[in-house]
Amino acid sequence: MVPYTSGHEGSAITAMPALKVAILDDEEPVRKALGRLLRVTGMDAQSYASGQGFLDSLAAVHPACLILDLHMPGLSGLQVLEKLKALAPSIPTIVITGHDEPDNEARCLSMGAFAYIRKPVDDDLLLRTIDEAVQQSNAAQSRHE
Repeated sequence: MVPYTSGHEGSAITAMPALKVAILDDEEPVRKALGRLLRVTGMDAQSYASGQGFLDSLAAVHPACLILDLHMPGLSGLQVLEKLKALAPSIPTIVITGHDEPDNEARCLSMGAFAYIRKPVDDDLLLRTIDEAVQQSNAAQSRHE
């Protein structure tokens, strides 16, 4: 942590490390746009183009939250969600989709997704949802300690 002075004599505030949020979407423009949004708000955005690439990174990188596209080549969002439930169930997942189909929202939520958001993604809604997901995850982890 990097300490900095708040401008008031005698008061120092410790800056918190940036919140790590993983973005998993096969569309590069979506990854870039979401990454910019998160970085502007002070988050550490880490982007992945494939489900397998994200899952392979979990040993080294444990994000505080995952933004997961539902429809991707290779491993689908549903398959990633299922594997994540076994590998790292504490990572809250926000599913995003531009191809909404009947029953997808209920299926994702029943598989453990924190939220389901339709594209185009509303920036404020996404940021509020990330905040809520991380707060709820932190509270749950505190209760288990």
